[in-house]
Parts: sequence; C-alpha cells; structure tokens
Amino acid sequence: MSQQLPIALRAKQYGNKTAIIDNSTSYTYYQLLSHSGQLAAALLNGTTDLCEARIAFLCPSNYSYVATQWAIWQGGGVAVPLCPTHPLAEIQYIINDCQAQMVVAHRQFEALLAPIAAQYPIFWVDELMLTANTIEPIILLPDIALNRRAMMLYTSGTTGKPKGVVLTHHNLIAQITCLISAWEWQDTDVIPHFLPLHHTHGIVNKLCCALWAGATCYMLPRFDAHEVWNALQNIPFTLFMAVPTIYSKLIAEWQKAPADQQQQWSAACGHLRLMVSGSAALPISVLEQWQQISGHVLLERYGMTEIGMALSNPYRGKRTAGLVGKPLPGVSVQIVDDAGIPIETLNTPAELWVKGDNVFLEYWNRPAETEKAFTNGWFKTGDVVMRLLEGYKIVGRLSTDIIKVGGYKVSALEIEETLRTHANILDCCVVGIPDTTWGERIAAAVVLQNPNETITINQLRDFCATQLANYKLPSVLNIAPDLPRNAMGKVLKPEVKTWFKG
Repeated sequence: MSQQLPIALRAKQYGNKTAIIDNSTSYTYYQLLSHSGQLAAALLNGTTDLCEARIAFLCPSNYSYVATQWAIWQGGGVAVPLCPTHPLAEIQYIINDCQAQMVVAHRQFEALLAPIAAQYPIFWVDELMLTANTIEPIILLPDIALNRRAMMLYTSGTTGKPKGVVLTHHNLIAQITCLISAWEWQDTDVIPHFLPLHHTHGIVNKLCCALWAGATCYMLPRFDAHEVWNALQNIPFTLFMAVPTIYSKLIAEWQKAPADQQQQWSAACGHLRLMVSGSAALPISVLEQWQQISGHVLLERYGMTEIGMALSNPYRGKRTAGLVGKPLPGVSVQIVDDAGIPIETLNTPAELWVKGDNVFLEYWNRPAETEKAFTNGWFKTGDVVMRLLEGYKIVGRLSTDIIKVGGYKVSALEIEETLRTHANILDCCVVGIPDTTWGERIAAAVVLQNPNETITINQLRDFCATQLANYKLPSVLNIAPDLPRNAMGKVLKPEVKTWFKG
C-alpha cells in the first residue's frame, strides 16, 4: 500500500459511512476521498508533487473546507487555512508570510479577495471540485513521508505579528491519536462543528479526530446559541467540544428560554457521552452552572497551537474543577524554574515544558525564535503551572504580552502596533483584564497626540477593524496623559492593568 496521508488511507476502510453533514447534505468517506483526490490532481496541474508548497485556502465551514484540506495534503502541499472573518490585511499578511504558491478559495469570498486577486493565483474550489464518485483519483498522487510538513497555523507571539507554526504529518498523527485514545473516539460518534477552522481546537480536536475515527462531523456554518441548542435536541450527537465563552452563551440562552424548552434542551444533553471545554480557562461558576443544566461535568484540557493537546482530565474518573488534568498518552511534561531546573515538589508554580511527537517542527522562517523556544528538545510553553496530586493547574503566563480572548491567543504588541498608526495616538499600551465570559478582555490605554481631540472606544474599534480580526479589537479604553515606565523606559503593564479594575 502506498504511503499516502494516513487519514486518507484510514478513510478507505470507512467507505459509505457518513463523514460530513453540511446543510443537511451527507457526504461519505468515499465521496470525500474521490473529490479531494480529483481536486489534488487539479492543484498539481500536471506535476507529480506539490513538494511542500504552501497552499493558503479560504473556505466556509462546510464540506468544501474538508475536501480542500485533504486535497492539499494528498497532493504533497502544506495546508495554510485562512479565517473568513479576518480583514483582508490580516489575510494578506499570512499569504505573504507563508510564501504561498497559490490560494484556493470559495467563490463566496471573491469580493473580499478582489483587491489582491491580481497578485496571487487563485483557484476557485467550488469550480474545481468534481462530482464523480470514483474512489481513485484521475492521476497517481505522490507518496507522502510522515516527516514532511503538512500544515501551518498562525499564532500570535511576543514579537507582535502572528507567526506560522509548522506541523508535520507525524506531528498531526501524534496529536490526533493521543486524543482518540484518551477520549475513546469511536466510529459511531457524531459531533457538531461550529468552531473556527484556522485554529487547533477546530481542526485537530474536532475535525481530524472525527475523520480519523470514522465518525461523523456535522458542520454548522457558525455558532448561534439557539441553533446549537435546537441541534442538540434534534440530532443524536455523542460528543460536544467548545470554548468557555460558548458555554456561557449557551447558559444565557437556556436561562431566557421557557421552562418546557429548558427541560427539552437539558434532556437532549443525555445523548452526549462527553463534553469538553478548552482553549481558555473555564470559570468554576460556568462549570457548575453547566453541570446543573446538562448533567455533565465538563472535561477540561490544556493545549496550544505548537503542541496540540498536552494535558487532560480523565474521560473515565473524577474531573477536578480548575485543573487541566495530567499528560496525555505519548506526551511528556515537566515544570522548570528560572534556572532551567525541573521542579518535583507539588504546589510550586513554574513554567511548563513539553516534549513528544506532538510538538511542532518550527516557526516558519524564524530560526532564531524556533531555537529560543526549545531547550534540549523541550518546548517552553511560556505558561506557568502548578502540579497537584489530582493534576496540573494553570497559574498564568510568563509574558504579559499574550492575551487569551475566547480561546484565542492575541498579541498585545500587534494591537499596539496598529494603534500607533492612528493619527491622534502618540503612545499606547494594551493589556488583558479578567472577564468571566471571554477569559480576558483587551484594554487599551492611549496617550493622544492632540489632547484637544478625543477618541471613543467605538471609533478606536472601527479604526482597528480594517487591520485586525474582531477578537483582537479593544473593548475598554483609557485616555491617559502619559504611561508609567521603568528606568529603562519599558511600560509597566501591571500598573496599567490597575487602571481598569472596577
């Protein structure tokens, strides 16, 4: 058997089982293999191998996304997913930074991409996808070695602009299989999908795990609390995965529903064997409210773009609120002090280091940052944790320049760079402040060039919206005469945070 992408190889055994449901249309694993294989042939365009060419793709959250992702992998390319809700400036930054050889897009984004269409070859996936249901592609696809690059996801870092996290096929398999084992995925599972598909949570934990297991992924075009509750009531889902913000919104929707509707929605949760929360800290109050509504104790876990998932509460056994569990199968962890010495004692906060086949290969075109991120093969997460008998507890982050908003890691430096391009902003500082719904909110302190001309938070958000994704926009504003600094001129961010208390 040729060494194709393992997910695609495994898919052959699932045949006529339903892989994807999209707008009430079902697609089997055979159809997914056929369509993605033929699309791969179109992308290859007479060549034998894409040879790790970066292929940026912009598709809605439906079957076209999955077929495109598989086509890029089967053709030997590196899949670089773009986010449909990002402004064009951010999309173009990723296309340029990854040095994309081509862009694959759905026609519904033609107007969005029109200003840059002349700069990049764009292939319209809805025109390239064929309808024949033959299992084999029309040309021989390349063999794919597992150590080849497979995917590049963009994550914010302390250097400001997002950087490309490169994962090999081997990395992806390790990330998928540890969750298949830990959470006991089966080919009978059915999971709703409404999370972003440019983020590890949505791509690996939900989509890839489902397709590896031979399960069914029910694609919803977006998250809407009422629609998700109705889907839970009408479709026999077995798994559910979301970020804390989504659980908060589901709770709010349930609370305003009539009593009979509440009972029906709560009863619908009985179909589920597992409900998972991740990508941001889960407030204990949300966990407790959700347990009262659904009867489920949410399973908390910990991961990041560079490593997939590393820690998880048990599928079977007690789950402790506020803890993110213990290492997943095949993942090694240690906590290390400032001198790089591992700490064995309990209840001692220190940085978490991770090692395993799940850990990414490199930051794209950033060798110095890649080297700095590792010590003796251990990836330094930048997160401070404590080890307890029941598992690990996330305490905070080493860097004050990373803000977690609704499961996204946002660089304060990137937002500051954007703010400084405003004609009336002389200086600025961006910090994260606690928020029970989003985990953290983005707060901006600005010093005005002309104090006689003021600026409102809505004006600031409108200005930033042309350059930044919606979740990166400040929601709180403080106009100050100056920013506090230390003797070296560095802004004292902990002091700035106090301005937003209360």
